[in-house]
Amino acid sequence: MLAVDVEKQLGALHLAVRFQAKGGATALFGPSGAGKTSTVNMIAGLLTPDRGAITLDDTVLFDAANNIDVPPYQRRIGYVFQEGRLFPHMSVRQNLDYGRRMSGHARDQSELDRIVAMLDIPHLLDRRPGKLSGGERQRVAVGRALLMRPRLLLLDEPLASLDTGHKREILPYLVRLRDDAGIPIVYVSHIPAEVRRIATSVVRLDAGRVVASGGLELLDDPEADAFA
Repeated sequence: MLAVDVEKQLGALHLAVRFQAKGGATALFGPSGAGKTSTVNMIAGLLTPDRGAITLDDTVLFDAANNIDVPPYQRRIGYVFQEGRLFPHMSVRQNLDYGRRMSGHARDQSELDRIVAMLDIPHLLDRRPGKLSGGERQRVAVGRALLMRPRLLLLDEPLASLDTGHKREILPYLVRLRDDAGIPIVYVSHIPAEVRRIATSVVRLDAGRVVASGGLELLDDPEADAFA
């Protein structure tokens, strides 16, 4: 279980976020500027809270009161950014292997084969990122994160840079990831239709605060459509 209870002053925005995620795919849902990306950056260790605590299962990742701040590379958290951020000079195979190497894991061909098959990218392994569609690049980015063997996967608006066609292409793979990978997911989005497809629970943020948490019924609020 992920437990987040943190505060952070970000310019004029005072971020004060408290929620728990118990598995499946938890959506951080809200308008632009609500603090969603800043929240996942604090979970990943890329942004330091001013106060509070973050725990993942039995591991304290951050605790201001006890001066605990586990470095990002030791948190075992996979992070997929909006743009994928693949290395352009590496092939898909090399990009995938980067996640494993940076986490210090031994090569496991069966694990690689399983992830490549789940994301339907075996035909892409020898290509460079510049030869991929936007949806293909995001699938490779997901695969690289999975090969880190993370305890938690953060997806920060992974469809935001894609056109409608490529969004339709990758959505089924994200659903498969949720159902088959066995890794809890925190999914950032401001699009209700995306969240309905992918999330199993919802945490609604607005102006740096959690305004509601629960199931997909939170998306039925007329205000939710205003976020899109």
